[in-house]
This record gives sequence, structure tokens and C-alpha cells, in this order.
Amino acid sequence: MLFYDCSTAPNPRRARMFIAEKGLEIETREISIAKGEQLSEAFRAVNPRATIPVLVTDEGTVLTENLGIAAYLEARFPEPPLMGRTPDEAGAVLMWNAIIEQQGGQPIAETLRNTHPAFKDRAIPGAENYAQIPELAQRGIDRVGAFFGLLETRLQDSAFLAGDDFSLADITAFVFVDFARVIKQRIPAENVATRAWFDGIKIRASARL
Repeated sequence: MLFYDCSTAPNPRRARMFIAEKGLEIETREISIAKGEQLSEAFRAVNPRATIPVLVTDEGTVLTENLGIAAYLEARFPEPPLMGRTPDEAGAVLMWNAIIEQQGGQPIAETLRNTHPAFKDRAIPGAENYAQIPELAQRGIDRVGAFFGLLETRLQDSAFLAGDDFSLADITAFVFVDFARVIKQRIPAENVATRAWFDGIKIRASARL
């Protein structure tokens, strides 16, 4: 297998944490978004959509989305389980993963990409250029606040997002919560359940990669 990573970006970090939690060592190539290497001819020969992460399987299949990478690795290396053991658990993991992507990852990305000078004309990841829309940034900030509230409500009743066990959904949420620092958003001090959950994941070996 071959893994294309970017050490500074949140989505590749999600895949990197999943790989680490599985205890796998996969050959890795660093692609610098800061240098625009994802737009190079060489990388676009691997992934024409110019997005990271990418996992090329031993069979030569090119997987360019976190969910596809996770599903492949879970099927091939089922222990430890990160996507549920039972049908109910698997459904809960995928449900919460989708909620976190939509309610957390999306508004954080909207805020960053529509305000930061580095993303001028690069407001949407991929091969095409899109202009920034500043109005989306304020909406994004408002949605991030709601996202922190959503997490707190859930984690007051559950040790982890999808239930009693650490899963893909927790990886996704942890990475986005940590990355929210780039838009100057942090877990509110009064959200004690979320803070305890975050601190517990932060000490895992995979979170330090």
C-alpha cells in the first residue's frame, strides 16, 4: 500500500490516525498543500481531483476519500474495530461520522477558506479555482458554535460519540475540534464533557502523529 499524506491538513490527519490506531505501517509520501504540490502533474496522475488523503491499495485501487480508506482498512484489518462490531454499532459510527463532517468539518473549512489569504481563489479544495465568499465565513463561525453545543449534548450521555467504544467518528471529531484553532475557535470552558473526551483522545499515540 501507498499513502499520500499532508502533515498540516486535517483530512489527511484523520486517515493517519485511523492507520495508527490499526497498528499499521504504510509507505507514505508527503504532499505539501502549502507548496501546491497537490496540483502538480505528478500527483494529479494519481488523483485527478487533487485532494488528499489518498490510499493506493496493494491491488492498485486508488481511494481518495476518508470513508473509503477507513472502510477498506477496516475490512482488511478488522482488529481493533473502529467502525463497530454489530450492525447497530456500524450504523451509529457512520451516522455520527456524517454528522461531524457536515456540522463540524464543513463550517470550519468554510470559515478558513473564505477568510485566509493563503486560500485566495482556492475557497474549495480540488483542481478548480473558486473565489472566496466572506459571508460564508460568518455563517461558518456561527455553525461552529452550534457544533460545540452538539458535541457537549452527546458526550454528556455517552463516553464516545457512537457509543461506549472509540471509533472513526471520534477520530473525525477530534481532528476537526483540534483544527478549529486555525479559526480561533476552542471548546468552551463550560463544555466539561467535551473537554474530558478531547483530553482523553489527545493522549493517544495516534493523536500525536
